[in-house]
Amino acid sequence: MPQLGELYGDVASYLYILKTSIGQEQNVAKEIRARLSGTGSLEDVQNEIFSVLQPHHMKGYVFVEASAKHHVEKLIGRTGMSTTPMKNCRKVLDGESPLETVLPYLEPKAATAGIEEGCIVEITGGAFRGQSARVARVTESKEEVTVELYDALVPVALTVRADQVRVTQRVE
Repeated sequence: MPQLGELYGDVASYLYILKTSIGQEQNVAKEIRARLSGTGSLEDVQNEIFSVLQPHHMKGYVFVEASAKHHVEKLIGRTGMSTTPMKNCRKVLDGESPLETVLPYLEPKAATAGIEEGCIVEITGGAFRGQSARVARVTESKEEVTVELYDALVPVALTVRADQVRVTQRVE
């Protein structure tokens, strides 16, 4: 994967990581977008913030692409007195984040990743929520898992979506 500098030359943008309250990442990202679209004391920062990324599976962090760290700090209200501090946003972490660090979070993972035949799983959704089961078959193309209930007297095969199971015991 070529670097941004190789692709576009000197882009003068860096990735900064915001530390947020866990579970409030989406709200912080929405608030940042709202502050950037408005008028007022943040008009000078609008052209300096390029993008906001909130990976769903990374709790407590939001990525902001900007030309300098002080622009991000002004946006979230951590420098000066002109901007109200943003709720649920703690601080900007020191340093810039390299693109290689963020790339794995930009590509969605398959729901069946990490699930193998023979694993013991807990069903987290549907009518059999909370039941333990053994994985009989994994269909990666449909992202489905066929399981047999672990404690059932009669073996019942169920096909559920892979995001509705959680692996509790892996197969060696």
